[in-house]
Amino acid sequence: MKNKQYLIADARKEQIIKAAIEVLRDYGYINTSLSKIASKAKTSTGLISYHFSGKEDLMNNTLLYLAEHEKASIKEKVEKEQTYTGKLMAFIEEGIAYRGTKRENITALLEIVFNVRTPNNVPYFRVEMNPEEELNVLLEEILIKGQQSKEFNDFDSKVVAMIIRGAISLSMSLPQNENDVRFEDYSEKVKKNVLKMIK
Repeated sequence: MKNKQYLIADARKEQIIKAAIEVLRDYGYINTSLSKIASKAKTSTGLISYHFSGKEDLMNNTLLYLAEHEKASIKEKVEKEQTYTGKLMAFIEEGIAYRGTKRENITALLEIVFNVRTPNNVPYFRVEMNPEEELNVLLEEILIKGQQSKEFNDFDSKVVAMIIRGAISLSMSLPQNENDVRFEDYSEKVKKNVLKMIK
């Protein structure tokens, strides 16, 4: 019975977090309130307060949810590949595809990262260990192990990782109009140019 209660609580928390993501996308962090989230989730602010201590706690949990969702999506694709080249291409492809298909998730994540501050008044994006850190570690690990196995040539793994992450992040600025550059085309171009750098 207790397990069932936990499952119900987890389902309610996820429902509230998903509503928060939609409100962040539609209104931005500054104009996001518990009442708007409650309205979107078709629940009460009292129920939100039962699960989260306030807006900041809800935003922290939403950030973790978003970061874990993206990380799991990329890791799943990477782990299916046998070679380091395959893993790297999967990382780039899924990173860009995620931004194309889960645009509202990335928008919500950016709203939190650039607006929420730590107790020391430091914006999240300036914190050394940010939610994207684990993905950076995974990417650098692929690059370093690819070098160690002689699959890749000699280069600065940190710099190349930054270039790749930058290219993935910039895909958010691609137009959504179907007549403009598509995510798939951009992904192919990024992969082609990265291969030139590492091979």
